[in-house]
Amino acid sequence: MAPIKPRWWVRGDWDGLLGLLLDNLIQILLILALCRGLLGYPDALVFGTILPATGLSLVVGNLAYARQAYRLDRLEGLATRTALPYGINTVSLFAYVFLVMLPVKLSGLAAGLSEAQAVTLSWQAGLMACLGSGLIETGGSFVAQVLRRWLPRAALLSTLAGIALGYIALGFLLRTYAQPLVGLAVLAVILVAYFGRLRLPLPGGLVALLLGMVLAWSSGLLRIEPAAWSLATAQLGLHLPVPQLGTLWAARGELLPWLGVIVPMGLFNVIGSLQNLESAEAAGDRYPVRESLLINGVGTMAAALFGSCFPTTIYIGHPGWKAMGARLGYSWVNGLLMGAACLLGAFGVIGQLVPIEAGMAIVLYLGVVMAAQAFEATPRRHAPAVVLGLLPGLAGWGALMLKAGLRAGGAGTAAVPFGPALLEPLQRADVWASGAFALEQGLIITAMLLSALLVYVIEQRFLAAALCAATAALASWFGVIHAWRFDQADTVLQLGWGVGSPWAAGYGAMALILLASAAWQRRQGCCRGEAPAPRLTSTPTDGHGN
Repeated sequence: MAPIKPRWWVRGDWDGLLGLLLDNLIQILLILALCRGLLGYPDALVFGTILPATGLSLVVGNLAYARQAYRLDRLEGLATRTALPYGINTVSLFAYVFLVMLPVKLSGLAAGLSEAQAVTLSWQAGLMACLGSGLIETGGSFVAQVLRRWLPRAALLSTLAGIALGYIALGFLLRTYAQPLVGLAVLAVILVAYFGRLRLPLPGGLVALLLGMVLAWSSGLLRIEPAAWSLATAQLGLHLPVPQLGTLWAARGELLPWLGVIVPMGLFNVIGSLQNLESAEAAGDRYPVRESLLINGVGTMAAALFGSCFPTTIYIGHPGWKAMGARLGYSWVNGLLMGAACLLGAFGVIGQLVPIEAGMAIVLYLGVVMAAQAFEATPRRHAPAVVLGLLPGLAGWGALMLKAGLRAGGAGTAAVPFGPALLEPLQRADVWASGAFALEQGLIITAMLLSALLVYVIEQRFLAAALCAATAALASWFGVIHAWRFDQADTVLQLGWGVGSPWAAGYGAMALILLASAAWQRRQGCCRGEAPAPRLTSTPTDGHGN
């Protein structure tokens, strides 16, 4: 039988293209809303630097994955392969905005910097976070299987789920109920299309977006203001990405304080991409692991090198795109279209026509799915570890909301700076703000360590659990997690020798108890003539570190 030559476009690519375009569109609208609204970045930075670099990363990755699929199809004499779906990493987007860029800006303002200086410092920190993530993804491509073997799945997924529930799902759920007509109607479409699997004439996400636009326009939620429209149209034009090597070099000092966010998020991206490759293989498309992860890392580094703070990733859901009939075209055409819109400054106009409320139910859905996956993809007996790993992320989001409320009430100014006096009245109201602020600092590492510790306890691997507690004690002592201090309008990480001694002492006590438990377990086993418990270096029971 003669080999079949793969085609760069087939009919099924239309459905896949609509879905992937919609997904990427929502991410770009989120970048616009968060950068312009929350962070206060000027349009010159957003449209002139960040979006062109984002577009470049989308072009690089989508073209590379489409070419990879084409090459493998030709080698196999087939035309059935679906290119790996690729785009902006939603969780990293929120993590870097809320856990790196916003704190840096608030700290800069509190230190007396001007708004422009604080914005520049915040952007530089985001660039370093993105570059660090890309370097970890690239390096992780060579050791991905080892990482996957020794990192408990519950620890990874529950930490991710905590961020998804707090910073993504809860945030957009509040916004949904603030605009109930648009929010709940769009949410209903997402629920029946994605969870109810109801077949609609168009992709469910597109139906939700169109309905949201109609309701937003008809209810008066969305109005075109002449001044805003003029600003949006003024951004139309060619914005070529420019290398930001000098900016990255100047921002090199912003790498160390945020390693507690960058390293875990980079590991998440590596392991998550590996799991998505497994999902693609289960659907019939096997891809080389190292090459696929390298493309992802290069795409993220390209974003950072040209000025974007937002990593890219291999998307979940490859079997869904394949079931639609998508092959190669949906990937490379999506990259070109999204890249062109970013380079031409078109998203300013698109943002005026498509309100974020029209697409926020899709982001809420992603948060729910990420949280559900933490339970579905781990052994049932590890469910308590998943729940424990969720809590630091929720506490961090609660701390963010608490501080935003305090600032809205007039605190956080030169006249009324944040300070210890804020804690006592909150404590009398049974709001333990000091605990929330402690969990907020290094929350990703804390969640991973706590969840992993409980996985090992459930598995009766008490030595491994003691190592987790000892690691947390060491990290606390140096202030990598938990140690915090008041800034004028925020609480910030405090690094230094012994700054986290209270938490180090607590974790040290946990480690001693766990070591005693290991000794008692060994003694009990010896008394009964049983084999000793597995050592720390024993092979995990399910191949995923669990």
